[in-house]
Amino acid sequence: MSGHYNLKALIKAIRSCKTLADERSVIQKESAAIRTSFKEEDSLARHNNIAKLLYIHMLGYPAHFGQIECLKLVASPRFADKRLGYLGIMLLLDENQEVLTLVTNSLKNDMNHSNMYAVGLALCTFANISSEEMSRDLANEIEKLLGSSNSYIRKKAALCALRVIRRVPDLMDHFTLKAKSLLSDRNHGVLLAGITLVTEMCALDDAVCAEFRQATGLLVKHLKSLATTGYSPEHDVGGITDPFLQVKVLRLLRLLGRGDAEASEAMNDILAQVATNTDATKNVGNAILYETVLTVLEIEADAGLRVMAINILGKFLTNRDNNIRYVALHTLNKVVAMDTNAVQRHRNTILDCLRDGDISIRRRALELCYALVNEQTARILTRELLSFLEVADNEFKLSMTTQICLAAERFAPNKRWHIDTVLRVLKTAGNYVREEILSAFIRLVSHTPELQFYTAQRLYAALSADLSQESLTLAAVWTIGEFADVLLQGGTVDDGEEVKQVTDADLVDLFELVIASPYTDTLVRQFVLTAASKLSARLAELATPGQHAQQERISVLVAGYTANLELEIQQRSVEFGTLLLKPDIRAGVLERMPPPEIRATIMGTVSERKPVGSTRAGKDTVVDLISEDSTPSAPTNGAAPVQSTQDLLADIFGTSDAPAPAAPAPQRSAAQDIMSLFDSSPAPSAASPPLPAAAAASGSLFDLAQPSAAAAALTPTPTAAPAKQQLQAYPAYDKGGLKITLTPRVAAAQPGVVQVLARFAAEARIEGVNLQVAVPKTQQLQMQAMSNTTIEAGATETQQMRILVPAGAHVRLRLRISYTKDGQAVTDQQDFAGFPPSLTGAK
Repeated sequence: MSGHYNLKALIKAIRSCKTLADERSVIQKESAAIRTSFKEEDSLARHNNIAKLLYIHMLGYPAHFGQIECLKLVASPRFADKRLGYLGIMLLLDENQEVLTLVTNSLKNDMNHSNMYAVGLALCTFANISSEEMSRDLANEIEKLLGSSNSYIRKKAALCALRVIRRVPDLMDHFTLKAKSLLSDRNHGVLLAGITLVTEMCALDDAVCAEFRQATGLLVKHLKSLATTGYSPEHDVGGITDPFLQVKVLRLLRLLGRGDAEASEAMNDILAQVATNTDATKNVGNAILYETVLTVLEIEADAGLRVMAINILGKFLTNRDNNIRYVALHTLNKVVAMDTNAVQRHRNTILDCLRDGDISIRRRALELCYALVNEQTARILTRELLSFLEVADNEFKLSMTTQICLAAERFAPNKRWHIDTVLRVLKTAGNYVREEILSAFIRLVSHTPELQFYTAQRLYAALSADLSQESLTLAAVWTIGEFADVLLQGGTVDDGEEVKQVTDADLVDLFELVIASPYTDTLVRQFVLTAASKLSARLAELATPGQHAQQERISVLVAGYTANLELEIQQRSVEFGTLLLKPDIRAGVLERMPPPEIRATIMGTVSERKPVGSTRAGKDTVVDLISEDSTPSAPTNGAAPVQSTQDLLADIFGTSDAPAPAAPAPQRSAAQDIMSLFDSSPAPSAASPPLPAAAAASGSLFDLAQPSAAAAALTPTPTAAPAKQQLQAYPAYDKGGLKITLTPRVAAAQPGVVQVLARFAAEARIEGVNLQVAVPKTQQLQMQAMSNTTIEAGATETQQMRILVPAGAHVRLRLRISYTKDGQAVTDQQDFAGFPPSLTGAK
């Protein structure tokens, strides 16, 4: 059947279809009719058929069979045929089609056509579909047309040259000279196309950019003319003369002024003029101002000009248009590192954007607030971020809690403020806190004995009021279990505020409430079982009035999960239940954990070394240095490097039948520490159990100076102070200007555990000090990191170790010392057995 008479009839037929199937049927019949007509070589109907075929293509149906017919239309002498033929080529072909090679000759012929509109058709088609091969073939034609006397052709030829250099950058040299002449053109269309071409060339090649810097004065002249010209009806848009050309000129100036002080100096005045005189009440003016700001921020502009640019962005933040505010926030995020002080002036406006109704603006404002936090603004911005956290969308809370805690870690003025900030985060969004943030908080509390009562009391109060925040629950349960003795002893916070005394019954009540809460999951139950078991041990140490009753309640609580379906909970319940029935070993296994190793965080800071921020008097430096049993220094020199047992024994003792060497505590798991207590056979190279509770208190066992009153109040063992005067130091090594003394200490409650403090003193500076110690197989040794591997002349450094010794056995040590003095590496070995036999009950 014959197709529809013309395009209008086809459109009417398709629109009258009521279903998609009817439309497909009409399209298939029409396509078949068009194919038949193509085979008949009807030149009069070809134009009409191609028009219908392009409409079918626009509807998404196949039309590739009309590609060759489009080439035939292009070859027609009629302009209407050429126009439709080139339109079909642009729609049906792309640069990857093989048929494209057949178009090259037609394009070349029409580029030399006498009719400028036919030339324009050829140039427009070339700019849309030219491939690399076609660009090489027709580059000379394009270059020739760039010098045409007709501005219509010059404009289109410039855009074709742009296509050529994007496809074949090697041909850039062909257009450099002609591009310079385009910058002097008086026609705005030609000038716009020419500046676009030059901008692309400068972006691709720095050498070309340097060559075009000579045209900076000309571009400044063009921009000044546009900015000062009065009303021009031909180019006026919203009361501004040719804003499109102004934007293009500003973008090219940005490239020319980047990294060049001379070119930047030449454009400073005109940029200030444009920024001052452009009307900001209309969107057209805002576009020009935005490009001006980007140019000022990227070139080598004056400091005053940069401040003015940032102030323009600040004004954008007060605009009612969401797009303009978003653009301003996005740009400020990029420049905040360039001039933080200038951006800080708009801090209040940025904070107002946190309450914007547009979620994209709130997200960008948050990112900018994170970037604005520094030592001076930490308190103000953190307070605002915490206020916003209370009403923020859930999708923001995870990143916000992370960023707030990282900012507090990095810029906290003291530990008290840091702890308060994290506590508020836990109370506000405890379900959106990363594990790493919670671990860092626990590490900070462990290393801050002065604030352990304060933190435990605040966490107890927060958890009693809200059980729904998981991270708050985990932090509170861990802290209460670990520092229950500190909490039960009571006290005041640093500002003198009296707090309600917490009893042992209150803590057990809280644990029972938490473990039965509907918000509690498997992880929280694991924490509660462990904390409750530790609480039982703390009660025994403090000998509270209701000790036995509360321990019985804890035993019942733990025993209630011996048949739990969760294997981990069941195992903990059974093991802790058994452990609570063995008071002789319970205290050793459930003693306070050694504080985690101090290390730089992901922000590169060490929060544990910041001032506490309390009102009590500072400790003496010597006491701070020595009483680090609960707060060890950063491991600037870790424990001895881990080697295989045989290698280390052979190296130190020269025989395979040798005492077990010391292994650093991190190399053993908690399960191995516990099992070693129940194992009847001694394990070689096994680390000893964690430090006893008395040693983990804020007052160290080795304090030789008088501790502060607050530190003494936090020490749970009242008999520790008299014992300090009985400590004696024993010389262990004295060679080459390095002297090492060992000071032992045995707690009355644990006669088999010997705490040893090694002191290092040097007459001259010694670097890279490393002490390795080995003990017999029947003994176990654990060493902490040395306070500093570099010993200054006259200074003293310390290292703590603990030895588990069977009753009646002598303490025997083999020391291996290595260090560097005056550039010479020294390694030495020394045996030591100088402790008195009565230390361990030996005869």
